[in-house]
Amino acid sequence: MSPRSPMRRGGPGRPPNKTMPSPAGDPAFIVVGHVSKPHGTKGEAYIWPLTDHAETTFLPGVQLWFSDPDGVSPDPGFPQARIREVRAYRKGFLVCFEGVESRVGVDAIRDRYLLRPFEETEPPEKDELFYHQLLGMSVVTQDGVELGTIHEVYDLRPAPMIDVRGQGRERLIPFTREIVVDWDLTKRRLVIDPPPGLLDL
Repeated sequence: MSPRSPMRRGGPGRPPNKTMPSPAGDPAFIVVGHVSKPHGTKGEAYIWPLTDHAETTFLPGVQLWFSDPDGVSPDPGFPQARIREVRAYRKGFLVCFEGVESRVGVDAIRDRYLLRPFEETEPPEKDELFYHQLLGMSVVTQDGVELGTIHEVYDLRPAPMIDVRGQGRERLIPFTREIVVDWDLTKRRLVIDPPPGLLDL
């Protein structure tokens, strides 16, 4: 699993991806967008934003990186993804990158993720977490029942799902306001209030 821009409980679903961790524990890069497809013939690319701070990410002059095919780290075979022009379009953006001048050029970067250095990203708000911060957290119910640890996070609609493994079981639990009631980053613990039957699935 990989970090992205902050996630809120019950936030929109997003495609899965990976990023490159740094020695300090935080990733060196996080994913902020996905190059979906060409638009027209003059080098515009339709970008699906994967950040809650798109208004400060997709601006002319902002420096991003194209990921490798696996979405793990910047691809050394591509130039840096500096934004030349951008305009809002539907639920995303039409972006022109420096050095990408044609539809063929966009096809070369199609399906790549856009990465931004973690140190340049805005810190999460009070009710947000970075995805990578969830990994390895212990999960406990309000009644004190230990369920296991978070092994993975899946981007699904209408809400992300956390994959909790422990006591010989694997459970998928929606990351929603109704279920996730508290977390403690210092203690690495997530507290949930599961509805009847959820833990029996």
